[in-house]
Amino acid sequence: MAATRRVLVLCRLSPASLAGLAARFSLLDRHASSLSMEAFLAAAAADDDPPRLALVPGGGVRVDAAFLDAVPSLRCVVTVSAGLNHIDLPECARRGVAVANAAGVYSSDVADHAVALVIDVLRRVSAADRYVRRGLWPERGDFLPLGSTLRGKRVGIVGLGSIGSAVARRLEAFGCVVSYHSRGRKHDVSYCYHPAVRDLAACSDVLVVACALTAETRHVVDRRVLDALGSGGVVVNVARGPNVDEGELVRALAEGRLAGAGLDVFEDEPDVPAELMAMDNVVLTPHWAAFTPESIADLDHLVAGNLEAFFAGAPLLTPVVVSD
Repeated sequence: MAATRRVLVLCRLSPASLAGLAARFSLLDRHASSLSMEAFLAAAAADDDPPRLALVPGGGVRVDAAFLDAVPSLRCVVTVSAGLNHIDLPECARRGVAVANAAGVYSSDVADHAVALVIDVLRRVSAADRYVRRGLWPERGDFLPLGSTLRGKRVGIVGLGSIGSAVARRLEAFGCVVSYHSRGRKHDVSYCYHPAVRDLAACSDVLVVACALTAETRHVVDRRVLDALGSGGVVVNVARGPNVDEGELVRALAEGRLAGAGLDVFEDEPDVPAELMAMDNVVLTPHWAAFTPESIADLDHLVAGNLEAFFAGAPLLTPVVVSD
């Protein structure tokens, strides 16, 4: 294998995924090293043939000026996430470092999971499961209060990208009335557009958060939005934890100003507020909406394709373009 096809691997991959890449590229695997991250990057940079490409996770590694200074040989960064909040795109562009992400790979599975959370919270599936498992059915009788139907619910989607659009299509099939907020109006859809998230919430029974995390969308769901959604409302977040003001969400739930929540992401992962874990009207999953055997296989294929394209001098399969 040509030494120039060296890849700095900073994300944790499955043994099968790692073996597949190792058969085609020369890998410098952070997780196979006992060095600290700082020492590992310094050793990679000091190598006679330093890596020109880094494969990074969706969080935990910040690709910024300090990172690029540590390994100045890098000319490409490939992230295994669709989100890009951990990558300083303007800095990469300034240095001529190309960026590729996992655009589109996870959309279908995340949309499925979002709908599952909506149904679970509304129909109280997880709460009813706990009721049966604790042996309370024979003791207390029928599980109450009853869950609510999904049919006819007004669902507002924050972020009508590939994931949000997939959520909308699925919920339409359930008879939901879909509206949305995005950076701009989508002229190829018939859903009602709301320029402000607060207005979207005021017209919704369920608010699904599916937007990217940026400086503008951090805490885009705040107290004002939660209050507009109201005491019968439900929040489902399959985007990033900081898209929702978690402290305000906990208070709204505890005070009965919100009916429930389905959360796959949190502000300080893997730590989850104890208050949320104690609430029977909240469904929690460990940031795994995107991960199925099928999506992982698709990701392996896409990552290998982006690596091959870079080393062949061809266009990346999923390039990220920095807008002005």
